[in-house]
Parts: sequence; structure tokens; C-alpha cells
Amino acid sequence: MSIDLSQINLPSFKELQIALDRAECRESLAEFVKRSWHILEPSTQLRWGWAMDAICEHLEAVTDGRIKRLCINVPPGFMKSLLTSVFWPAWEWGPANKPHMRYIGTSHVKDLAIRDATKTRTLIESDWYQERWPLNLKDDQNAKSNFANKHEGFREAAAFTKMTGKRGDRVILDDPIGAHDANSPAELLSAERAFMETLPTRVNDEDSAIIVIMQRLHERDVTGIILEEELEYTHLMLPMRFEAERRCYTDIGFVDPRKNDGELLFPEFFSEERVNTLEKSLREFGTAGQLQQRPIPRDGGMFKREWFEDKFIGAMPNDVVWARGYDLAAGTKKTNDPTASVKIGLTTDNRVIIAHVNNERLSPNAVRALVKQNAESDGTHVRISIPRDPGQASFTQVEQYRQDLIGYDVRFSPETGDKAMRATPLAAQAEAGGVYLVKGDWNAEFLDQICNFPNAKHDDMVDAASRAFSEVLQMVRKPKPKISTFGGRIVR
Repeated sequence: MSIDLSQINLPSFKELQIALDRAECRESLAEFVKRSWHILEPSTQLRWGWAMDAICEHLEAVTDGRIKRLCINVPPGFMKSLLTSVFWPAWEWGPANKPHMRYIGTSHVKDLAIRDATKTRTLIESDWYQERWPLNLKDDQNAKSNFANKHEGFREAAAFTKMTGKRGDRVILDDPIGAHDANSPAELLSAERAFMETLPTRVNDEDSAIIVIMQRLHERDVTGIILEEELEYTHLMLPMRFEAERRCYTDIGFVDPRKNDGELLFPEFFSEERVNTLEKSLREFGTAGQLQQRPIPRDGGMFKREWFEDKFIGAMPNDVVWARGYDLAAGTKKTNDPTASVKIGLTTDNRVIIAHVNNERLSPNAVRALVKQNAESDGTHVRISIPRDPGQASFTQVEQYRQDLIGYDVRFSPETGDKAMRATPLAAQAEAGGVYLVKGDWNAEFLDQICNFPNAKHDDMVDAASRAFSEVLQMVRKPKPKISTFGGRIVR
């Protein structure tokens, strides 16, 4: 029996390619990006690494409903805006078969949000996309900053601090502040308010998702708020150079696969030579934030972590002059500074001993109770140094502490000079190898703050330590004889 092949309608190569694209892209956002890359970047070779796979994997988890809040921190050059704000919405509308989804894309500058919305529209309107996922956009709602499809899905662009109008199923916050605004308290506060007060109102319902994608620029940036407030975000954090103690794990099972400290994130594209050049250009603080996703240098500023290596002791030495300094704050909110106290001693051979640290957010009454409890635990031989602010309220506070601390050596004095100046004497001793820490559960937190000073978000423990050390120096300093003249004679 013969078969007449002329009667069989075989699919063309193009039809086979379209069918294959549909099948492969339906299963993988990464595959969709790779196959559609030529539409948006026809003259640029796509360079792909496992970091891009990780971003796509977490965006797919948002699509699946496994993640409702996602924060991604990656260095510049890792396609964060293209993957999240351009390709992902087009993938959900087409391959993922969710054309009803509504997106609000926002950034610190509206032009950037419009740029990404325009690229999404360009991709969707391309012949390549329409042949695989036919999707008609509404003629009367097809502008640069806002376009919609006939399934009532839309893509809208807005400036982050001025979001108004429609709510979305996906709110994509891409770079909430610019690098030039990172040191402006006003800009940081504006971004914080928009993130905490406005952004949550822009989602449709409990099934909607918020995606934050950014490089770290300041401890009080949006990622810093997420971490400080312990908001329920999945945090994908990928530094340019691997830091083992900060290895990223997420709740969908992702683990940063690197093993060796300093291992690069994408060595095929960001080589050692290229990263070295970037680090020199960005300098210490730019490298820490933009490349390492840690907005303060790993090695700190005034105090270096290496100065404290092998400086831990298990027991108190004898013949020590002791003082405990305080940095007072009232309030239990996470945005308030904690109340800190640091007990410091100076030995007869001029070793500085940091023996104990408190660091808690407490109410005013709890602060008074802590001061009294520490005094009773330390004993009357430990001088107590408490800052005094000008004004009637401070006078009342001083009188309360005087009543609480009868029988103890307690001193009150205003803060003078800036924080860095006050910390300089202790930093000099630490650099010379003369500062030791008594082993305690407070060691790690104290070292994290002091080694990030003066760029850490909080500096209460450093202030308390500076005060205590200053008090100790006054205690051991021999007083000069008082000399005056009376009746032509020198009186000592």
C-alpha cells in the first residue's frame, strides 16, 4: 500500500518553531527571556548566569502564588529591571496564560518606570509575540505610561512617592531611591513613608503581590526597612563577591551555590579584572552597597574588625578602674534607637576591658529600672555616667536618677562634640591592640555596630562606650594641683 505524501499537510518549520516556543516558554520564564531577547536587544548578545535563573525562579514562585512579598537585591548589570519589570509581565500575560493580571510599575523616577512599560509593550506588540500568544491591546488605552489588553489586564507606570490611581495584582517597585539621594535624610524619609503607607494600598487583595528589586544604598533604604521591621518578604540577596557568613537561603529552597569567600557572582561576564575596576570606581561605601548588598563596608569605618580578633577574655582581671556609660532613649518601637549601656574598665597596664553591654528598646520606667539593676549588679566601685540634656525635663530626670542611685558614684554631663570625635580615643586604643572583650552573648551585636560606625543605622552602643571610656580616663588621670594667688602668696 502506497501513501500519497502530497495529501499530508505537514507543519512548516516556522509552525514547529512556534509550537516549540510555546511549550518551552510556558514552563520557564528564563526560557522566555532567552527566546524573546532579540526583540528588545537585537544587537546585544545575551549573557546568562545562574543569578538570572535565581531571579526568574523567584518570580515564577510569585506567579504560582508561593510568594506574595519578594525583595531582590542584586548588583547593577544583572538585568533586574528587564527581568522583573519587562519580561515577567509579558510572560504572565502570554505563556503563563494570565492576561487579566494588572501591573503597577514604579521607581524613584517616573521616566524609568515608563521606560520599562514601553519595553513591555514593544515586546507584546511584536510579530514574534503575537504569533505565539495573540493578545490585543485596547486602542483607547495604549499610551507610554499606561496600556491595557482586552482581558482587562493593564500595565501602568508611576513615580514611587506619587503613586495614585488604580490598584494592581502586581506592584513592582524597582529602585525606590537613586544613588544620588541615598544620603539625603529627606529623600530616605519620603521613600520610607511611601513604602510603609502608600505602597500596601496599591494592591487589589490578599492574593496580590509586591516585588521590590534594588541595590542597597543605605541602611535606611527600603530593604533596610523590610529587614528592620521583619516584614514577611522572601529575600533574595546576591552580593557580587560571596560572603560565607551571609549566604542567601530563601523559603522556596534556593541556596546561593557558591562555596568560597570572595567567589564572584557572574565571573563569565563580571571577571575579576572588571570587578576590581568597579570597586575602585565605586570606592569603599559604593562597593559595600551597590555590589555587596551591604550598605556599610564589611570592615567598617573607624573601628576595624581585625582589631578585635583574639581579644576575648573569659574572666575579669584584677586592679581595674570601672565605669558604665549610658546612651538613653525611650520607646519600644523598632524605629526608635535602643537604650545602651557599656561597662568599661582600664587596668594598671593600660588595657581597656569591655565587660558588659545592654542594648534594648525600653519604656522610660523600664530604662530607670535597668539603670538601677545594673548599679546593684556592678557595685558601688563602678562609676555611672549618664548624659544630661538641657531643659527642665532633663532636670527632672536627673533628680529621679539621684533618688534611684543613692550611695552610688553617678555623674551627669552633656554630650559635647560630634559622635566620631567622642569615639576617637577608644578607636585609637583598639587600633593599638589594647581593647579586650569579656566573652558574652552581646559580643556579636556590639562588634557589628562598632565596626560599622559611623555609618550604621544605630550608634547607641558606640555612644555609651565612648562615654564610659571618657569617664574611666578622668578617673585615672591625676588631678592637677589648684593654684591661685591670695595676698601675694601662692596657695596650693
